[in-house]
Amino acid sequence: MDPKLAEVSQLFERFKAACAREDVDTCCNVLSKLKVLLTGFSSLPPLFEDTPNAIHELTLARDIYEHAVLLSVKIGDQDAFERDFFQLKPYYTDASSRLPPSSQEYMILGLNLLRLLVQNRIAEFHTELELLSSTALENPCIKHAVELEQSFMEGAYNRVLSAKQTVPCKTYDYFMDLLAKTVRDEIAGCSEKAYGYLSVSDARQMLLFSSDNELLQYIKEEQPEWEIKTGQVIFQKAKESASCKEIPSLQLINQTLSYARELERIV
Repeated sequence: MDPKLAEVSQLFERFKAACAREDVDTCCNVLSKLKVLLTGFSSLPPLFEDTPNAIHELTLARDIYEHAVLLSVKIGDQDAFERDFFQLKPYYTDASSRLPPSSQEYMILGLNLLRLLVQNRIAEFHTELELLSSTALENPCIKHAVELEQSFMEGAYNRVLSAKQTVPCKTYDYFMDLLAKTVRDEIAGCSEKAYGYLSVSDARQMLLFSSDNELLQYIKEEQPEWEIKTGQVIFQKAKESASCKEIPSLQLINQTLSYARELERIV
């Protein structure tokens, strides 16, 4: 075996061993070294040179970047996820005809869709969907993300939160928890605008918590401006703290008329 290829393979085994024992610091350090070593292979993107070990090198690099994506989920680093996913993506597209299918591909593509949904990047979500094959769209990992997006857009928040019980794999839990927080923050923002107060029971049901303790913990951590008094959640303090600015209507009318006069002169 080529010495460089053997070195990367041995280092990758160390990386996987560190992942297995959940030694995150070692994983991150070894991963950085692996990425540097991969730059020495001309068979990898963007060159794709046809070297004697090209298939082996491409397969090994794809495995490394797949593990890098999953590590970023484990440590909760969305920026690292995005970087590693875009480094991995050419192996699923440009190199797909040269490599055997990866068992991790649809799971990781589904994770990326979830990330875009959590970050409210809906246009990019649909762009990624357009790039997927009909076979990919039928995969449970992809269908789960698509159904979530539909529920989110419809405002069916109860379906979004209950979807965590049917995730296709445990790795999805990280993004599902973030999505649940996004949904509850959206409901909370609407609630404090629509109501002066709610009973604890009504607030718990509206925010889709299963117990009063979960609601109280959420208020303590995420909505400290809300008050709990005599079994009621009071939003008035939050309303008072929100700054309201008057719209300078007269100024806007004058500006509009001025633009109209200037336009008439030009014509």
